[in-house]
Amino acid sequence: MPGYMRAFYFVLVNSLVASVTNTFVWFAITFWVYLQTKSVLATSFMAGIYIGTVALSGFMLGSVVDRYRKKKAMMISSICSLVLYSLAGLVYVLSPAEEFTHAGSPVLWMFIVFTLFGALAGNIRNIALPTMVTILLPEPERDKANGLIGSANGTAFLVASILSGMAVGFLGMYWTLAASVGLTLLTIGHLWALAIPEEDIVHTEESGSGKVDVKGTIKAIRLIPGLFALIFFNTFNNFLGGVFMALMDAYGLSLVSVQVWGILWGVLSLGFIVGGLVVARKGLGKHPIRTLFIANMVMWTICIFFTIQSSIVLLGMGLFIYLCLIPVVEAAEQSIIQRVIPPERQGRVFGFAQSIEQAASPLTAFMIGPVAQFIFIPFMTTGAGVDLLGHWFGTGSDRGIALLFTVTGMIGLVVTMVAMRSHSYKLLAKI
Repeated sequence: MPGYMRAFYFVLVNSLVASVTNTFVWFAITFWVYLQTKSVLATSFMAGIYIGTVALSGFMLGSVVDRYRKKKAMMISSICSLVLYSLAGLVYVLSPAEEFTHAGSPVLWMFIVFTLFGALAGNIRNIALPTMVTILLPEPERDKANGLIGSANGTAFLVASILSGMAVGFLGMYWTLAASVGLTLLTIGHLWALAIPEEDIVHTEESGSGKVDVKGTIKAIRLIPGLFALIFFNTFNNFLGGVFMALMDAYGLSLVSVQVWGILWGVLSLGFIVGGLVVARKGLGKHPIRTLFIANMVMWTICIFFTIQSSIVLLGMGLFIYLCLIPVVEAAEQSIIQRVIPPERQGRVFGFAQSIEQAASPLTAFMIGPVAQFIFIPFMTTGAGVDLLGHWFGTGSDRGIALLFTVTGMIGLVVTMVAMRSHSYKLLAKI
């Protein structure tokens, strides 16, 4: 095995453990806060703060990645997580138990903020890892490495989903925090011992000297014909994807029990791993931009049909294929940025793309609830949709949500087909 591949695998495993730890902590805290307070409002605020902070912090964290060597940036990430998890542990141990039983407790929110930002510190790694691919691997190997990153992310999500509920249920919060501190120490020790061949990071006036430098980052993106259009295309897709974030649980639970729905999602999340492994083995072809758009066309076609009838089998099959394609889309975008952006600027560009793209889904999630509640559900329960579509599509509130999914898929497919004929697409296809 070449030395550069060995170094990449070591870094990937280290990042996988860190990602499992951070995702595990945040899932566990969310479960625990609800069980302690019985407040949906508290967990909603937690989710909103978490997603919003991820979106807003991309600019700053990308600058951290560009300013330091990648190993040092990852070390900063893990040390910040370690300090914040330790502070959360101190708050938990030193505070009376009753402080954690009502949603308005300042002590509870201090505890939440420490764990929140401990998990968010791991986002530095998410930005640094694809830049590490650029440093360690030759270009023909990068798409496959990006596929492995997608599989690692899927594995982290699956493992953390299972372990977090078990930890809260069987061990309690004290040992959950102790485990997170122990695992973070393990990743720090392992990373410290890794020898990663990195050239010195060179900063010029053009590269912004490692500062946040949003203006310079936008300038760098504009220098690559079509790259801005690609970022905003993915942003639009995430905007539409917010429909599923907001309504998929409600639709799924109209078909099966909560127990079955939970088990099903555990199985479906294997799609992230499968999709990433296929990319790791086969690559993305000579034109990653074409692969990205074809994957999007398949995803939106699935969204048109996977709720066309009230069937959990049809929904499950569609969701599995959809989740398999997400690592393909992500790997394609990463491969394009790695190919066209200089290494000293990639952290900020990945951070910028993350901030812009991730801001879209929560925005839609907040907007789409009223659209479903006041337009689509009445349309399929007491409105004109009952006579127009009901005889073959079905009627009821669940079919109103299903119709919204179908319409969203149609919009996404049309936009993707139009984008493939655009000047920006043709420019990127030549790179």
